[in-house]
This record gives sequence, C-alpha cells and structure tokens, in this order.
Amino acid sequence: MLTTTPLQGGRVRVDEKAILNCRADLNQLLPLKYHWAWEKYLAGCNNHWMPTEVSMQADIALWKSRDGLSEDERHAVKRNLGFFAASESLVANNLVLAIYRHLTNPECRQFLLRQAFEEAIHTHAFQYIVESLGLDEGELFNMYREVPSITEKAAWALEYTHALSDPAFQTGTPAADQKLLRDLVAFYVVFEGMWFYTGFAQILSLGRRNKMVGIAEQYQYILRDESVHLNFGIDVINQIKQENPALWTAEMRAEIHTMLRQACQLEVAYGRDTMPRGLLGLNAGLCEQYMQFISNRRCLQLGLEPLFGETENPFPWMSEAIDLKKEKNFFETRVTEYQNGGALSWD
Repeated sequence: MLTTTPLQGGRVRVDEKAILNCRADLNQLLPLKYHWAWEKYLAGCNNHWMPTEVSMQADIALWKSRDGLSEDERHAVKRNLGFFAASESLVANNLVLAIYRHLTNPECRQFLLRQAFEEAIHTHAFQYIVESLGLDEGELFNMYREVPSITEKAAWALEYTHALSDPAFQTGTPAADQKLLRDLVAFYVVFEGMWFYTGFAQILSLGRRNKMVGIAEQYQYILRDESVHLNFGIDVINQIKQENPALWTAEMRAEIHTMLRQACQLEVAYGRDTMPRGLLGLNAGLCEQYMQFISNRRCLQLGLEPLFGETENPFPWMSEAIDLKKEKNFFETRVTEYQNGGALSWD
C-alpha cells in the first residue's frame, strides 16, 4: 500500500527505502539506493530519438510500387504494425495508471517517467509509419479487436493487468504483493521481453535486405529502448524477490513458468498468422525456435529453470541488433555501454 506519512525525528536514510510498501518519504530521491534504476534513467535520456527524424521516402516508394514487396511481406508488415500500435498504448497506460502507483521508490519512479515518454514516442512512430504509407488507420489500430492471433494476446495481457488498474487494489499483504510481482513479470518479461521479438525479427530482416529501411531504422531504436525497459523490469522483480523472499514460493515459481510457456505459445501462433508461407530467410518455424530461445533466456534472468531443452538462436544477426550479451540485469553484471541516439548506425 502506498503511503507518504513523513518520518518523525530525522532524515530519510538509504536503508529505509524499498521497492514495495515503503514508508519513507517518496519525494526523497537522494540519497540513491537503487543505482541501477538511475543508470537506466540516464541511459534512456542518452538514447533519445524522434520518429520524424527518420526519412520514410524510400519506404513510401517501395510500398507504392507494384513489385517491390510480395503479398506475404505486405501481410507481415501490416499485421506487425497492427499489433505494435495497440500494444504500446497498453504498455503506456499500465505504466501511468498502475505500476507507477505501486512502486514506492523515487529513483524507480524517475525511470518510469522516462519510460512512459518513450512509449509515447513508440506510439508516435507507428502513427508516423501508418500515415507515411497511407495505410487504413481504422484497420491497423483495430487489429487487436479483429485479428484472432492479436486478440488472444491482448486478452492474455488484460488478464494480468486488470487487478493493477483497479483503483481499489493495494499492496501490503502477501497475497496482494504476490499478485503485483506476478503482474510485473507479465508486464516486463512477457510484454516487453517476449511479445515484440517476432515483430522485430520480421522488420529487421526486411531492413537487412534493403526493404522498408525507414521502418527498420525506427524499429532498431525501439528495440534499443525496449531492451533497457526489460532490464529495468527484471532488476525490479529480482529486487522485490530479494527484499521479500517469502513471496517467491514454489507455487509462485510454477505459476510464472506456466505464464511464460503460455506467452511463448501465443507468440508462436502470432508468428504463424503473420507468416503463413514464410518470408525470405524467415518463417514461423524459425520464429518458434527463436521464441523458445528467448523464453529460456527470460527464465534464467528470473532464476528459474529453462522451459525448453537446449536451444540455439536461429537469428544471430538479431543478437548483433540487440546485443544479447549486453541484455543483462543488475544481478548479473552492470551494463553501461549505452549509445546516443544520433550515433546509431544502420548497416
């Protein structure tokens, strides 16, 4: 439960800060306790970009040409944009209306403010792309209501955000704190860390073949942002586990395993829908292998056993794009190799 009762008889001390149910003054940013949260806030500031800085002229010409893209490629791009457009709004709404309210630490909240702005930039990017290509706005922004593979993901997401968005929901009991921890896994590990990756692979694959290079450049910036969001979320989850070990029960771990397996299955179904016949160098089978690889990675980051047998990354070029070696959290190593937005290169 969020409280702001001022302390009596002294200043706020570092050891009085906590991620959940903190009784210290929430306005006291300093002294910092969670330096990893502040570092990620600074990384976000350093990585600032805007969609309109990216030229869409080549994409517009290619999209309007008769033989520039196959029908399968056009289908994948439109499904891709339809999922991302609604998902970024869902993420932003949950950040502002729920997660900010329940995380009781000012340096974490500082990052959340930056993340909320970045989610707005991502939504702006999809609006900019849809408008530039002259796509049907009603069709694209309603796919989460009308396309089964996207609708099912949206329904799963809403199940794990319903309680947090309830104004009456409060932390402060083991049951409520576990619910928040579970939903943070859904929000950061699934939404941010699994469900965008098929879409990233599709667009970046096109970009590697010199197709839709403007969209690919924007997705590369978005992917860099999302990598920082994911790392922050995993740090928060692991910090809560460390400060509240009684929450991380065998039952809780089993539930998280089930969630990640379901999420992987939903993403695999989405891959089949967006690529029914496959694209050059990319198909639903490879994306399924990729999602199993990513799912195992997420389990390890949470301290869980992998869901699937030993898996290899079928898209090594994606590792170059997001650099999975740098996709680490505070509890593994510190990562400080952030780039400025203007320094991002596109090969």
